[in-house]
Amino acid sequence: MTWVLGISGFHSVTLGLAALLRPVWLGGLAGLTPEQSLLIAPVGVLLASFGLGYLLAMSNPFRHWPLVLVGFAGKLGLFVTVTAVWLRGGVREQALFLSMADELVWLGPLGIILAGSYSLAMNRRRTASPEILRMALRRKTNFGVTLEELSHMSPVLLVFLRHAGCTFCREALADLAAKRAAIEASGTRLVLVHMGTEAQGARLLGRYGLGEVAHIGDPQRSLYRAFGLPRGTLGDLLGPKVWVRGFQAAILNRHGIGRLEGDGFQMPGVFLLFHGEVLRSYRHQSAADRPDYLALVNGPSRAQPEFQS
Repeated sequence: MTWVLGISGFHSVTLGLAALLRPVWLGGLAGLTPEQSLLIAPVGVLLASFGLGYLLAMSNPFRHWPLVLVGFAGKLGLFVTVTAVWLRGGVREQALFLSMADELVWLGPLGIILAGSYSLAMNRRRTASPEILRMALRRKTNFGVTLEELSHMSPVLLVFLRHAGCTFCREALADLAAKRAAIEASGTRLVLVHMGTEAQGARLLGRYGLGEVAHIGDPQRSLYRAFGLPRGTLGDLLGPKVWVRGFQAAILNRHGIGRLEGDGFQMPGVFLLFHGEVLRSYRHQSAADRPDYLALVNGPSRAQPEFQS
């Protein structure tokens, strides 16, 4: 990334200075008339500014992503403008080729840097702070016992659900009901977290034979945030995988879809706690992900966690 920004910055500054100091010469390379060439001087100011931004961003590309974004948008805008003028016959092909060499070829590398910055920011959002996590473990279940106390009695499989009307939430409850005996046979205690009140949670879990399982109502989603579970993006909630899996869960497996109860954007997750520590975790990358609960309980060899601690 540093090399990309350094080369792009030097290239943009050089071209910008050429547009400012030798506009007629540069315009001739682009097939412009002398009168047209004088109009590219303001463009030189933009190019030089973008180049300085890239050079400043070299020290920390992810931290200085706004500079990269401005440059990316500027290059895209200039290329689209030149292409539109060329299509109307305002400039020759040389101008289009010059624009491709200066703007189009850099969009891919700059876009990769922006994508990496976004991915890093999402990973940071999905990482729980140890201090906040310790405070979160003091939350009590419907039985009046805290998560920390339960984790000192036995391992705890803490499952964060999506909103009650979500077909994937219903699928998860059905999966947990089917695997509850195996989970508890391993000595692990099951605790569920939902976004409803305690009474709403009891009714929901009762429909799946999980009425005796400890649960925590978290309508304000403070516990979700404490464990680093973010609100999902549109891709997380409406991507192709979600549509395919949604049809399978709602129609083929007859879990159906209900009324929205809770934050429809909230992402779920699963954590294995023991002695106040997170041993393993599974953070959903999309609402359609279906974790292997037994793998999380029995060991990491078969689990596919997005983040482990």
